[in-house]
Amino acid sequence: MASYSLDDIRAAAEARYGSTDIELGGTVTRLLNPLRLPKAKRDKLASLQDTINENGADQDELFAHAIRLVAESKSAADSLLKEVGGDLAVLAQIFEIYGQSTQAGEASASAA
Repeated sequence: MASYSLDDIRAAAEARYGSTDIELGGTVTRLLNPLRLPKAKRDKLASLQDTINENGADQDELFAHAIRLVAESKSAADSLLKEVGGDLAVLAQIFEIYGQSTQAGEASASAA
């Protein structure tokens, strides 16, 4: 029979469901995996993702709101958004990378 410590399980969860880290000139902004967010934030993120895909939606504002939901802190979100400066292409790229890095975790969690 296998035995695992809680630290082993936490390390495995971090390896599989870790954050998407973005370097900002000497600091790192961590965008947390949806599975590491509280349920209320996960629900808001899912709703935002649906809205982002709608035609006519204010994507700048929606992407900024999504970053505020998934960033590890308000100050980290503010720093990232300031550096991006409202560049919609950069915001879209951030979320493409974020989506790719969290996709495996989301898929396996829904299957359970």
